[in-house]
Amino acid sequence: MDDQQLDAVFRALGDRTRRDIVARLGAGEATVTELAQPYGMSLQAVSQHLRVLQRCGLISRGQHRQERPCRLEPQILDDALSWIEQSRRTWSQRTDRLQDRLDELQGGDQR
Repeated sequence: MDDQQLDAVFRALGDRTRRDIVARLGAGEATVTELAQPYGMSLQAVSQHLRVLQRCGLISRGQHRQERPCRLEPQILDDALSWIEQSRRTWSQRTDRLQDRLDELQGGDQR
């Protein structure tokens, strides 16, 4: 995943409604009407959220008769999670090194 796509994924997930939609799609495909039910917003407003999610690759839309069901694309979430995990490891290592250094400095003061 390149930086631009990663930025788009995090921007998309920065909105609570879109995070809710992603969570709902984790349970299986859904239509725009089904996704709109929990919200007091128009189908057009939900469709705008879906376009944001689709542009960054988090969801795709199929074609089934007259409906275009939405489905989660979990590989994109896996890619974002990999980036988060790598960042977590990096910062964990840095804080461990900082703690080691602080322990060294405190140990030197006690002598």
